[in-house]
Amino acid sequence: MRAIVTSAVVIVLAACTGAPGGGGGGGGGDGGRAGRFVPPGGGLEPTQPRYINPGTLAALPGFTHAVRAGSTLYISGEVALDSTGQIVGPGDLRAQARQAFANLAFVLKIGGATPADVAKLTIYVVNYSPRDFEAIREAGAEFLPARNPPAGIVVGVQSLPIAGLLIAVDATAVVRAIFQPRVR
Repeated sequence: MRAIVTSAVVIVLAACTGAPGGGGGGGGGDGGRAGRFVPPGGGLEPTQPRYINPGTLAALPGFTHAVRAGSTLYISGEVALDSTGQIVGPGDLRAQARQAFANLAFVLKIGGATPADVAKLTIYVVNYSPRDFEAIREAGAEFLPARNPPAGIVVGVQSLPIAGLLIAVDATAVVRAIFQPRVR
């Protein structure tokens, strides 16, 4: 009897979520996604990528600011560009690091995450020297939690895609909840 109940549960779950290779709910009129489960109200599937490109934030050419797949948010290297695409703090690593972390925090918020949700951080620094680490830590401390900071690494690079940029910060965050509480 237990095997029959287990099989029935698997069949019901496959019908609701869409079995590998097709099957599942969702009929016609689903925008060419026949065979896939379409949540009530037409929302995104939890594993369907959502591309995040805030119009108020300049980006490196050819890159998406972030991609959210399920509860994971992948953020491209955020750099020290203002909303008009100008470099903030030319020649000043500390100023560029603050702007890069501010841009990172902005993209995290749009993606439904907070700096505390960052699990992995990679920092790319042009002509990195160990003496640069304190300026980077200081800038990051304004945005990242002091307790339980993310895993991370600082990588020295020869250059970044736009001349004059000194730092890029990319991150992987795990969104803790689907809905973030309103901040008033």
